[in-house]
Amino acid sequence: MRDYFELTKPRITWLILMSTAVGYYFGLHGGGFRWLAAFHTLLGTGLLASGTATLNEWYERGADAKMRRTCARPIPSGRVSAQGALLFGIALSILGFVDLALEVNRASAFWGLATLASYLFLYTPLKQRTPHATTIGAFPGAMPPLIGYAAAAGRLTTEAWALFAILFLWQFPHFLSIAWMYREDYGRAGIVMLPVIEPDGKATARQIVLCGLLLIPVSLAPGFLGMAGTAYLFGALALGLVFLSAGLRVAFDRTRQRARQVLLASVIYLPLLYGLLLVDRPRL
Repeated sequence: MRDYFELTKPRITWLILMSTAVGYYFGLHGGGFRWLAAFHTLLGTGLLASGTATLNEWYERGADAKMRRTCARPIPSGRVSAQGALLFGIALSILGFVDLALEVNRASAFWGLATLASYLFLYTPLKQRTPHATTIGAFPGAMPPLIGYAAAAGRLTTEAWALFAILFLWQFPHFLSIAWMYREDYGRAGIVMLPVIEPDGKATARQIVLCGLLLIPVSLAPGFLGMAGTAYLFGALALGLVFLSAGLRVAFDRTRQRARQVLLASVIYLPLLYGLLLVDRPRL
């Protein structure tokens, strides 16, 4: 069971559920917190995310076997059969979709299914064809707040898309730093990441800096939309500048250590930004 649990990528699922919960909270609009609906929103999203991760590992099992950082995963190591992983992933995905559709609403189920479909049928196969797969993958990667918001409100508003935009831009420094750190591994597996096709790292650094720069005004949008107050605006600005500084350092010193610092900054940035949003939200 531990091997099957590992297939679901629990650390990534935790970030997904965090973003979904934030979306749900801001979609309430004074209607009061509905604990049962919130529970099923997180349960259904968690099952869908776990199913998507499992099916992704099933699809990429050949590439994973060629990479040092992934060759010990359950499928390439032989601890879980490919057929077992496929059936497990399909079952989790169906359960997640059904739970959202029956226990929450159709809107959340739709966005959950859209996330799974775009991730598995667009992003995953394109990873071995074009470096633009990272941009395509950022769309399903940014959808968890939409699932949560739709679960609470039954529709999407500008507030939901503001949360989407923050998560969309945040992904580029996060994943490009990982791609830079493991570019040799990705190259062996035939995954066409930007640092693989441009090993000097200049284009990778430019994208990290550009997205870090764009993230600052986008992260301020919730304050101007009335989702949070002045404290959030100043806090988001400070966090954005710190995050950007990590990206600037890797632009001038394109080393694995600097890329790791960008990765660490990204992992710290998102929970802190969400925390500011929740703490400084005007009373419902």
